[in-house]
Amino acid sequence: MTCEGGDTPMINVIKARIQQKKRTVAFPASEPQLPDRLRALPAIDTARCPTGCDACVKACPVGAISATPSLAVDMGKCLFCTDCTHVCPTRALSFTGDYRLAVSRRSDLICDGTALHLAQALDAKSRALFGRSLKLRQVSAGGCGACEADTNVLNTVVFDLGRFGIQFVASPRHADGVLVTGPVSRNMETALRKTWAAIPAPKLCIVVGACAISGGPFAGHNEVVGSVESIIPVDLFVPGCPPHPVTILDGLLRLLGRR
Repeated sequence: MTCEGGDTPMINVIKARIQQKKRTVAFPASEPQLPDRLRALPAIDTARCPTGCDACVKACPVGAISATPSLAVDMGKCLFCTDCTHVCPTRALSFTGDYRLAVSRRSDLICDGTALHLAQALDAKSRALFGRSLKLRQVSAGGCGACEADTNVLNTVVFDLGRFGIQFVASPRHADGVLVTGPVSRNMETALRKTWAAIPAPKLCIVVGACAISGGPFAGHNEVVGSVESIIPVDLFVPGCPPHPVTILDGLLRLLGRR
């Protein structure tokens, strides 16, 4: 027997699938295997931060770091570029591989060395509505494609977003919420507002990436309106530039009370 449209014997295809084994990650049943080079949750040791030193503040290209009253990183602005760690004389600031970054409030993205307040689950009524079936309309409000790519990859067999009942849909009329990436450009402001208005209530808004949260490196540009939160209410913030797909998935599951 041969495969339809080709000459490869079916037995070879079956053998290949057996050798490849299961492709879908075990997360969240077990911790994900992430690359060593992943730059995620900042680690701050205030005791090692020299008084009066602002080298990291000056090095940050987006103004995400403050040194007064104590060292802190705004993950809503941070590009995770590590420019700050290269200039820190005492290594008081570093980036860990902790992928858990999603929060429910913008203020919780200020990392100051204390434990991060991770995203809280929706209330019982909302979980009953969205917990087993969540349809999202994805809007790129002027993004570069990075956050969009790491969101789209959740649909692949590796992450298999559908196994959690979460699905991206083509029409806002069929959606339970919107997932926004990229800075909100003036050309996309009306489209974003109309998309949000077209989604039936009750509805959710999820923002992914520094650009959607704060404008990222485009904040203050004449052609950028501002953060998504300045236009529509936000239920989940997922920082990163771009965030790892597992970070996005972890946030979605926390929102639904499944983490």
